[in-house]
Amino acid sequence: MAVVNVYDIERNKVSELELDDSVFAVPVKEHLMYDVVRMQLASRRQGTASTKGRSDVRGGGKKPWRQKGTGRARVGTIRSPLWRGGGIVFGPQPRDYSFKITKKVRKAAIKSALTLKVQNDKILVLNDFHLNEIKTKKFKEVMDKLELKSALFVIDKANEELQKSSHNIKDVKMMLSEGINVYDILKYDNLVLLEPSVKMIERALLS
Repeated sequence: MAVVNVYDIERNKVSELELDDSVFAVPVKEHLMYDVVRMQLASRRQGTASTKGRSDVRGGGKKPWRQKGTGRARVGTIRSPLWRGGGIVFGPQPRDYSFKITKKVRKAAIKSALTLKVQNDKILVLNDFHLNEIKTKKFKEVMDKLELKSALFVIDKANEELQKSSHNIKDVKMMLSEGINVYDILKYDNLVLLEPSVKMIERALLS
C-alpha cells in the first residue's frame, strides 16, 4: 500500500497513513474520466434555449400580395423564415441534455482521478483543520502555510467555520467526502483530505 505523510495545518508532519491501492493506485483510465466529466457538465445545462418556428410567430395570417402579376416573388406569409421577423428554421428547443452513466463506471473514474493526484504528488492529508470563527483571512493564512493556491478540500463532516471561511477564496472549494466527484478532483491543482475522510472515501468506493 502507498504511504503518505499526514500534516497539521502548520505543515508539520505528525504521522503517516496507508492508502488502499484499490482506490489510490489503480490503472488510470482517461476515457472513463472524460465520460463522467462530460456527464456532469451535461447535467448542469439548463436546456432552456428556445426559438419560434414560422407557426409560432404572431401575425402573418394574410397573404401580403396576390400570387401573380406583381413582378415580385410569390409569398404566402410575412412570417416566412426568409423574412426579417419570421420564424427560425430548426432552431433550438427546450431539452434535457443529461444522460446516465453506471455507478460502477463512476466509481472507477473517481479512483482514476484520485490515483492521478497521488502519482502527481498533488494530494495532501491533514490530521485536523479547525477554525474558532468564520474568518476568511485566517483560512487564507492556513492556505499560505500549506503552500496552496488551488485546492479542493474534502472534509468528513459539516463544518460551518471552514465552509463559510473558504467560500470567497478563489480556486478553493470545500466539500463533504460523500460529494467527491471527478470534475472537482481534476479542476483543482491540489486535493486536500482530512484524515477521517480518507477512510470514508475508501469505504464508499469499495462498497
